[in-house]
Amino acid sequence: MVVQKQDQRSGKLTEGVVKRILTKSSDHHHGIKVMLESGIVGRVKEVK
Repeated sequence: MVVQKQDQRSGKLTEGVVKRILTKSSDHHHGIKVMLESGIVGRVKEVK
């Protein structure tokens, strides 16, 4: 579950499968930025 940039205020989560990890560091205070298989980019908020 990731939150997209435009959904950060509302907190709306988008579900998908991670294709690529975009954040270079091993952790980030806003969440690791990833690209989903659908092409959506967002920060990880929940793992199922």
